[in-house]
Amino acid sequence: MTTGDADGDPFPMNAPVELVNLQPQSTAVVRAHVAMDEIADFLGSAFGEIMKVLDEQDLTPAGPPFGRWQPQADGFDAEAGFPSTGPISPAGRVQPQMLPGGLAATAIHRGDYAGVGATYGVLYAWIGGHGYVPTGQPWECYLDEPDVPEPRTQVYLPCAEAPHP
Repeated sequence: MTTGDADGDPFPMNAPVELVNLQPQSTAVVRAHVAMDEIADFLGSAFGEIMKVLDEQDLTPAGPPFGRWQPQADGFDAEAGFPSTGPISPAGRVQPQMLPGGLAATAIHRGDYAGVGATYGVLYAWIGGHGYVPTGQPWECYLDEPDVPEPRTQVYLPCAEAPHP
């Protein structure tokens, strides 16, 4: 199921919204409280630490890096990670985690990371307008290096069919 500008959907964006059924995924993550101006440094150091731990444990990334962001008054409670080819053992700041399985609405944002928040808003509006409710914390996957002209960021929002009255 997809929507977008071409079919006159009221939830336009630069990529259509798609409903997908995900499998649970083992991940390796680093968590921290991060000020807005520290995000790039946090992601760089976290991704580097995770790659080192995956290599030491004879595992590899099973997909692109991702981030989860909980807004706070002075920044974000952040989680940065990689899906992994198997569960990791904790090592330093790197901890095992799972990305949930089940239904999720997803869309790809193209362009500056500062605009990704609008994609979250579109996904929340889309699920509400299509008979779904959010069921968990969203996350974003970074499909390109940050220095490309229009990096792609895929946002996932776990959801389920809304209960019928």
